[in-house]
Amino acid sequence: MSGNTFGTLFRVTTFGESHGPGLGGVVDGCPSNIPLDEATIQKELDRRKPGQGYGATARKEDDRVVIQSGVFEGKTTGTPIGFSIANSDHRSADYGKIKNTFRPGHGDYTYQAKYGIRDYRGGGRSSGRETVSRVAAGAIAQEYLYTLGIKVLAYTVELGGIQATDFVPTGMLDRPFFAADPAVVPRWEQRIDEVRKQQDTLGGIVKITAQGLPPGLGEPVFDKLDARLAAAVMSVGAVKGVSLGAGFEAARLLGSENNDPLTPQGFASNNAGGILAGISSGQEIIIHAAIKPIPSIAKEQQTIDVHGKACTISIGGRHDICAIPRVVPVLKAMVCLTLADMLLIQKTRA
Repeated sequence: MSGNTFGTLFRVTTFGESHGPGLGGVVDGCPSNIPLDEATIQKELDRRKPGQGYGATARKEDDRVVIQSGVFEGKTTGTPIGFSIANSDHRSADYGKIKNTFRPGHGDYTYQAKYGIRDYRGGGRSSGRETVSRVAAGAIAQEYLYTLGIKVLAYTVELGGIQATDFVPTGMLDRPFFAADPAVVPRWEQRIDEVRKQQDTLGGIVKITAQGLPPGLGEPVFDKLDARLAAAVMSVGAVKGVSLGAGFEAARLLGSENNDPLTPQGFASNNAGGILAGISSGQEIIIHAAIKPIPSIAKEQQTIDVHGKACTISIGGRHDICAIPRVVPVLKAMVCLTLADMLLIQKTRA
């Protein structure tokens, strides 16, 4: 299987499956002397780990990270940083009854078509469990960004069709769903209860921002900063749409409304989302990611088996009602990895 390495200079290669012994990765290209320890990575992993949050899976994983290389006396050495995370609460027997049946909305059919074999236990490599390695690698990238004064933030602005109407940053990382607005949390919890009773699942929208990025970052024409960010965010399995700045709303505006006027004090607005012609403007980077509903539902669905015979399926096991909030730190991680890589590329151009 190719496509398991992300980045050009700040590179991460990940490995592992949902029901294997564990997962992990190797980060290569991280500069030396960046403060880093397991506790720093663990803080980000704890925000993603299963078994927490409203509507979460019953699967419990400690997601305890072990740094295998590349760190000495609390700082990166400039050599490859290897890390591992063990699986401890997987129940492969839950998938025995449906191992010959393609689950709608999952990668079962396409993996079988591509490889002629698939790990049916939770989806193997296509499982959302794979993202634990991304979060660990993203935590390393984040530490590098901190040394440059760059901060990446991710939070939920919509869940189940219900939008947050305000933005209250204080306490957001400790808030249910990483909600932009605490006032919307009870409505989201109520919506999850309604959908759970229907044996169904929900999607939502996550906003990711980056502050402190210098102007001039990005490689035109085919390696634009917004193109790299969109590809990174779209690489997360739950994501079905990505927009930058005003996004699709820009299609409904006049040019005079969409343009961001420049003044001696700076830009007067930020419909461009901090990127012009694929190059950072120095403004805040603004990204929205559309998250699809979890495809594993208890409600009966139509499908086929490996022999092409029509059948129905009802998926048991332990699953989230919504990928939010666990996908939020994953999206943050992918943006951190992209920015770290693009900054190192820019450094080589100086």
